[in-house]
Amino acid sequence: MHAYANPCQAVRESASSIVQDASLVSICEDKIEQLAGSLDAATIEAGVYDHALHFWDPERPELVAQYLLAVDALNFCFWPSEVELEYEHLAGGLKRAVLADPSALDAARLAAIDGPGVRVLLGWAAPLPLEAERARLLREVGSALLELYGGLAANLVRAAGQSAVQLVRLVTAAFPGFRDHCVYRGRQLFFYKRAQIFVGDIWGAFRGQGLGAFADIDQLTMFADYRVPVVLRELGVLRYAPALAEAVDSRQELAAGSQEEVEIRAATVEAVEQLRRAMQARLAAEGRAEQRLNSVLLDWALWEEGEAKRKSHRPHHRVLTVYY
Repeated sequence: MHAYANPCQAVRESASSIVQDASLVSICEDKIEQLAGSLDAATIEAGVYDHALHFWDPERPELVAQYLLAVDALNFCFWPSEVELEYEHLAGGLKRAVLADPSALDAARLAAIDGPGVRVLLGWAAPLPLEAERARLLREVGSALLELYGGLAANLVRAAGQSAVQLVRLVTAAFPGFRDHCVYRGRQLFFYKRAQIFVGDIWGAFRGQGLGAFADIDQLTMFADYRVPVVLRELGVLRYAPALAEAVDSRQELAAGSQEEVEIRAATVEAVEQLRRAMQARLAAEGRAEQRLNSVLLDWALWEEGEAKRKSHRPHHRVLTVYY
């Protein structure tokens, strides 16, 4: 299937092509092999979506899907903020809003929301980073759901016919704010972080059953964000050229679509792909080829490592963007 027919493959091909010509970020293959040998595949494979942090009610799958789409519409730019803003504030705030009022994320209400309304939803007192954009993206989600899917994210998921690839395609078709791509040196590149993570969240929340039953979940790549490249850098998998390392470590803002940003994101995707292949090869050599690791599970494991050590790790790169 051609890359443009498969948005996940488009991400893989974009990342691979950039890494081949990269001069600021490199991948250490020896460290990939070391990491593949040290990680426990069974633990990663058993990695579970956090039902305690997120809203979850098996009796209300449509509300769960609505919640997850709202979470992932807002899942970007946790800096700069007057008060430390982290993902758990976003997921937890929306969970509390839904528990207090199950109609809080109705499409019609999202379609009319403003910045202060987003703060109310999250229970967040201070102005949010990119607050106006967060409100705009929720309005976009609400309006498109009303127009295309009867107001329900669950109908969007069902329309994908249990295909992760098709759901990524439908999400990026319906919501312009999820079209995470850029033009770099005259070429169009794709990352689709939030579109893919929505599919991963649906799969994880429903444990691969019901709305989360995707036969092709292994088509998803990792979700190119801030945290995972930090972890890979700390592990020696990613290496930054001295000028880039200085810029990142001194918390200088990088331009969206710049060589610095594009190489970091592309190398992160490609490194996780290489890690997955190395771990799968190890399993096969051990006679455990039936164990299937996907990039979603690897992403979650690496992200959790980064969250646990975010106080001791070096800074993440900073790009003011709605994509991650």
